[in-house]
Amino acid sequence: MNAARQTLAVVACIHLIAGMGSTAPPFELWTFDRVDRIGGHPAKAEGNPRVIDTPQGKAVEFNGKNDALFLDVHPLAGAETFTWEVIFRPDADGAKEQRFFHLQEQGTENRLLFETRLIDGKWYLDSFAKSGDANQALMNRQKLHPCGAWYHVAMVYDGREFRNYVDGVQEGAAVLQLAPQGPGRTSVGVRINRVDYFKGAIRVSRMSRRALSPAEFLKTR
Repeated sequence: MNAARQTLAVVACIHLIAGMGSTAPPFELWTFDRVDRIGGHPAKAEGNPRVIDTPQGKAVEFNGKNDALFLDVHPLAGAETFTWEVIFRPDADGAKEQRFFHLQEQGTENRLLFETRLIDGKWYLDSFAKSGDANQALMNRQKLHPCGAWYHVAMVYDGREFRNYVDGVQEGAAVLQLAPQGPGRTSVGVRINRVDYFKGAIRVSRMSRRALSPAEFLKTR
């Protein structure tokens, strides 16, 4: 190998190492203790979402009418496997169908979405994932939970199976091939297109780039 080729090889190795060092962090932890910045990212508040005190710390409360937060980031962009957790409190006087947390790929319909369905003061979880032609909603209408309490919800994708959980108990699963999503945006308290507002509060969310077991989930207390 001549000197020029040796130089090119060294430069290529440096670029490869630099690229490896620039990969996304293994997880992001978003604490909802303010409305202008979430998880280190600038946030735009609409309506009047407000910071409240809870026995476990601060949270952001949404009125179910026009309160929302928007961030110009998709925290799970590029993830081949993932776990998305949220600790939240759904209120009994919200709408029957609510979208409370939404990750959306820019310029496509690819998305990850947490929703609630309310029935007579109780709720059940709807977790939705779409990537290209693959899409799946996980809902178990028999798994009703009282409103007004704090819950941990999670969606998990291990590269083969898509699952969802409430307080560490699995409620649904489906075999699915989800391609990694590209960069995009996030909405909290409403769907990204400002429909189906959420009535309740959100305290924390963690987005991990691997499939966690329930023993590894965040704790509600």
